[in-house]
Amino acid sequence: MAQLILAADKERSALRRHPWLFAGSVAHLAGRARAGDTVDILAHDGRPLGRAAFSPKSQIRARFWSFDPEAIIDDAFFKRRVAAAVARRTALPELAGQEGVRLIHAESDGLPGVIADRYGDTVVVQLTSAGADKWRAAIVGALVKATGCARVYERSDSDVRGLEGLEAVTGWVSGEAPATPLTIAENGVRLAVDIAAGHKTGFYLDQRDNRALLRDLSRDKSVLNCFCYTGGFSLQALAGGAASVLSIDSSGPALAQARANQALNPQLPGDRAEWLEADVFEALREFRKGGRRFDRIVLDPPKFAPSAAHADRAARAYKDINLLGFRLLNPG
Repeated sequence: MAQLILAADKERSALRRHPWLFAGSVAHLAGRARAGDTVDILAHDGRPLGRAAFSPKSQIRARFWSFDPEAIIDDAFFKRRVAAAVARRTALPELAGQEGVRLIHAESDGLPGVIADRYGDTVVVQLTSAGADKWRAAIVGALVKATGCARVYERSDSDVRGLEGLEAVTGWVSGEAPATPLTIAENGVRLAVDIAAGHKTGFYLDQRDNRALLRDLSRDKSVLNCFCYTGGFSLQALAGGAASVLSIDSSGPALAQARANQALNPQLPGDRAEWLEADVFEALREFRKGGRRFDRIVLDPPKFAPSAAHADRAARAYKDINLLGFRLLNPG
């Protein structure tokens, strides 16, 4: 096994169990290693620090699989790690009955570069690092065994793969496409999930708790949902008894899916929902000019800063929408 030797005094982050090693921390590579290969990590004085996946084209030159220098990185390793991640979610009572669940969250589960989301009997996996890409078959097999799901779809098409020297990969890696459109139930609301073309792995699972919070705060209130995407917040507000829900997005296809999601829930008062295709910034200014106000406003925009070069412009945009939002709130 090749050895990645760190420069002097660059082992501190590894000793503190930070899972990344940056290129500037590396003195040299002893031996040969290709992208994704497992390498031994050694301090400048030869002390073993663990085993990691090597990524020669990335500024993150290695990602630790284990801080145990004797760990064996093989199919059984991934089987154990994936099973442990799935078991942690299964044990959480707040996830009982939820059909959309994040099963693996990369470094948080000791699996750098691996994201896995479950939608009913389908798992969507996203592999964003050279190491994860190399162990694709083992990871997919472990997911099938740990979940019992009928199928696994890969959505490894994020921009960060390019930083690893990897091309985009999408498609079914286990099982076949379902005969009917994929839908999930989230806190009593049904939603269609487009795992092939939707954002992220098909849906924003990370906002589940916030959508539930909005539901609890919406009874008899007027709600404005900006950047509504496929209507997750909007439908929860309706389920919570909102007096009206206005949802805005600049994407016609996203709004079409949002309306379709509304149709999946005939128990909701559809006459209280309004869908508007518009630029949110312009719409908020028009509401301000017209004196229109709301009791609850959701601001969940797409990222405004894809890189550090966009930070200043993004900061202005975030300030803009939040300031406009405050000015559109009803008193109290």
